[in-house]
Amino acid sequence: MGDARFSCHIRHEPVGVAGQIIPWNYPLLMAAWKVAPALAAGATCVLKPSELTPLRALELGLAAERAGLPRGVLSIVPGFGSEAGQALALHPGVDKLAFTGSVPTGSRIMMAAAVDIKNISLELGGKSAFIVFDDADIEAAVEWIMFGIFWNQGQVCSATSRLLVQEGIAPRLLERLVAAARDIRIGPGMEEGVQLGPLVSAGHYQKVMGVIAQGKQTAELLTGGVRPAHLPVGYFVEPTIFDEPDIRSPLWRDEIFGPVLCVKRFKTEEEALALANDSRYGLAAAVMSTDLERAARVANGLHAGIVWVNCSQPTFTQAPWGGMKQSGIGRELGRWGLENYLEVKQVTQYCSDEPWGWYLK
Repeated sequence: MGDARFSCHIRHEPVGVAGQIIPWNYPLLMAAWKVAPALAAGATCVLKPSELTPLRALELGLAAERAGLPRGVLSIVPGFGSEAGQALALHPGVDKLAFTGSVPTGSRIMMAAAVDIKNISLELGGKSAFIVFDDADIEAAVEWIMFGIFWNQGQVCSATSRLLVQEGIAPRLLERLVAAARDIRIGPGMEEGVQLGPLVSAGHYQKVMGVIAQGKQTAELLTGGVRPAHLPVGYFVEPTIFDEPDIRSPLWRDEIFGPVLCVKRFKTEEEALALANDSRYGLAAAVMSTDLERAARVANGLHAGIVWVNCSQPTFTQAPWGGMKQSGIGRELGRWGLENYLEVKQVTQYCSDEPWGWYLK
């Protein structure tokens, strides 16, 4: 302190009641990402799971009860977003809103939070770019490209669904990528050896197939885009790769949330960065090159909250998770996740016997 008559210290206090709304793609993981730091901070939680996947959250609540968590510290409220979610967002007793999901719903959550000026954090969608330079190893690139888009059937907010390939490597890489995508084993997720399961619901299946049908009119379909012939029942989609879509098309610009990859070629590093950053999203991105100086330069130039170098999708709980632009506000995981549920308080004390002497002389 600049004045010895005063002491000042900082307190971190629980935010209060946290309303938490999570999606269906990782129902238990998303619950843990929100509930664990909130409880560690001393906050109480009201968790609303997706109406498509409520059971895991309910089991989490039962586990917390068995572990001795006091009643009311963690409440699980299943229901539809328009009912349970909206009620939670507007409730005056909720001090903090944490939401993971789509941009349109995040926008509505943000407007609801504005009514009472609630503390808010949003982890929203993405249309992440994966830049591959000419010097990349083709086998390694194909492995990470497929993991970046086909893992969990592409139902991943950070999926690297836009592939930017330098012209020199593009023909060989795409030939190998298409062949490898066709070799992916598709089937029910509980079957051993299956690498690509079904989409989450009939509604989501129809949405993804609708985007694919639209995409066939504006881009070349290299592989996939249909239901596998051996799986006439279920919400299965073959790994799908489109080549050179119009950069203004929904195929290139909108989050599909399915096993759909779009490819464009580039000549220079500057062109690759411009294409990658030309998006309303800024959640994640990846770059692949054996020139680590160039990879670091590109990583610094990408407008994204998460950047992977020579890989795609690895996630560590110690590191911050979240995006820029319309991909959200705030960060989860690590100390950043804990800070989401803490308010910072300054406490300043006058410690001197000397009169202040401003009004009373």
